[in-house]
Amino acid sequence: MLERFSKKHLWSSEGKSSVDDVMPRVIHFEINAEKPERTAKFYEEVFRWKIVKWEGPVEYWLITTEKKNEPGIDGGLSRRTEAESEPSVVNTIDVPSVDEYVEKIERNGGTVVLPKHAVPGVGWLVYFKDPEGNMFGMMQADESAK
Repeated sequence: MLERFSKKHLWSSEGKSSVDDVMPRVIHFEINAEKPERTAKFYEEVFRWKIVKWEGPVEYWLITTEKKNEPGIDGGLSRRTEAESEPSVVNTIDVPSVDEYVEKIERNGGTVVLPKHAVPGVGWLVYFKDPEGNMFGMMQADESAK
């Protein structure tokens, strides 16, 4: 199941030599929910999305929305934490270096909400807000992240 998160698939800026050579794209969405099982059932019933619990070190569900050879992105579902008092959807942007992009975000008026942290076996993740308060995630592929 994690093959869709491999460096060669989703979280990839492979072949790019620097931050200046990349135009990062939204590659993943994440829904937070107080009751993820109920939320998963809702999206399965309404949109026929395939939602399966990830067998990784954190409580997380993988959402598949697309049919092969059609445009679109897949996502994830997580249990809402105390820090996330409001329901939200977070889109994640593929970047070659979260450290370099954090500098660019802060230099341009954005703020880091959740600092760089490992998603084991997948990569490095940062959540940030733009100057208007919209939250996004950034992922740097790194299968050795722990």
